Amino acid sequence: MSTVVSLPVNNDVRASFDRLAARVPQVSQSTAEQRIARIRRLMAATLAARPRIYEAVKAERGLSPPDVDGELVMLKMEAEHIEQNLADWMSDKSAPPSLMTLGKKCYLHYEAKGMVLVLPSWNAPYVIGFLPVLGALAAGNVVIVKPSELAPQSSRVMAEIVKEAFPDGEVTIIEGGVEAATALLACPFHHIFYIGNNTVGRIVMRAAAEHFASVTLEMGGKNPSIVDASADVEDAALKTSWGRMCNAGQACIAPDYVFAHESVFQRYVDALVREITAMYNPRGEGFDKNPEYPRVINARHFERIKALVEDARAKGAKIVMGGEFRAEDRYIAPTVVTNTTPDMKIMQEEIFGPVIVVMPYRDREEVVSYVRKHDKPLASYVFSKDRESWEFFLKNTTSGSMVLNHNVVQSGTNPYLPFGGVNHSGIGRLVGFNTFAECSNARTVFEEGPKVVDPRTMFPPLTDKYKKQLTQLLEGKPVPAGMVKAIDGLIRVVGLFKR
Repeated sequence: MSTVVSLPVNNDVRASFDRLAARVPQVSQSTAEQRIARIRRLMAATLAARPRIYEAVKAERGLSPPDVDGELVMLKMEAEHIEQNLADWMSDKSAPPSLMTLGKKCYLHYEAKGMVLVLPSWNAPYVIGFLPVLGALAAGNVVIVKPSELAPQSSRVMAEIVKEAFPDGEVTIIEGGVEAATALLACPFHHIFYIGNNTVGRIVMRAAAEHFASVTLEMGGKNPSIVDASADVEDAALKTSWGRMCNAGQACIAPDYVFAHESVFQRYVDALVREITAMYNPRGEGFDKNPEYPRVINARHFERIKALVEDARAKGAKIVMGGEFRAEDRYIAPTVVTNTTPDMKIMQEEIFGPVIVVMPYRDREEVVSYVRKHDKPLASYVFSKDRESWEFFLKNTTSGSMVLNHNVVQSGTNPYLPFGGVNHSGIGRLVGFNTFAECSNARTVFEEGPKVVDPRTMFPPLTDKYKKQLTQLLEGKPVPAGMVKAIDGLIRVVGLFKR
């Protein structure tokens, strides 16, 4: 059974969907050991394909092997975390007793949702594409993945990896563009993962609504970074230089703009320029001569980023660093922009490139007001030595994640930390148990307990005694949880003797 469908039309996609749907009952009943075996096959095939992955990513984004390995390490750590915890995740979870369920057995039973669709973005296709697959497999689902057509070489490598790891089709790759995605979204999936932008995110949600499919959306946004007056300016500049310029700024959690307190603003801008140069142009030969300096994914995104910078420049922004573009190899120099105004497109759209805006601020209420007026970001960062200042920003803003005195380190580094956005920047959570839970139905199970009282006392015609008990529950004080647990235990013991 082939697990790769190239340039599909609607009939081909639906046939692939139906073929996998037939496997749902069997796969959903698989054991933890069988699911772990599938995850190991996927990881083994992925790591064995590293030479092909290096070649594809170099051509698409200009990354060197260590950068790629950093992405693969996150995937490997996720797989290992699942292996170590899956048996526990799959086990039934007891619920504490309540006054209304005394003597009953109540618990959660996790079962597979069934058919899962993964629509990953192009900026880190292997980790973004396969991480949801790991969680879906852990939860006992079958999966269809449609890699982004904007990274065609990586899409082909992913298809080869999946074909090797899943010859029987528990995971299937369908390659193609908008036509393939549209055909897939017309299928009655039970859960959909989408990683990308708001525009497509809305399309995914509308399509999911047709079949009442649940969704996990991660859509990025304009992530703020705040450098207050107490911050270690050089440290903040060092970390932000890396956080913004790695992967040519094509990272959903990269800082999009920086608010630097007016007392440290110029020092911060100078340090930012200095640190970016030290990282990517240490010998002064030019950023474009550094083989480790990445490139923008394609010509369309190149032109989009260039237009943002040129619009800002034309409207009076100051290009402190960079601002050079070369279309033939999609090279955009590291660019630092100041003196921006709200009417500039660079302040309205997510940049998603090696360009960062720095703005001065006088008081922190000004920063909070600005952040609140815009869509809730996927990530936010604060550089400060003042704990009170940090807690102020934590309490008065919202984002999917927030980091103190660093950036771009919260994703893929700790499987116990859920990853995701808020409203415009995302719905749902990924990583570790969270991905497993997104792909599972947490089924409530209620088992009747020992017959301690006659059940007819709660059925019509209602007795005065039962009515009085209801009144006492409504008007009385809450019963301590410890007492409820003790009564529940006593009922269970009595029930044993009545058997």
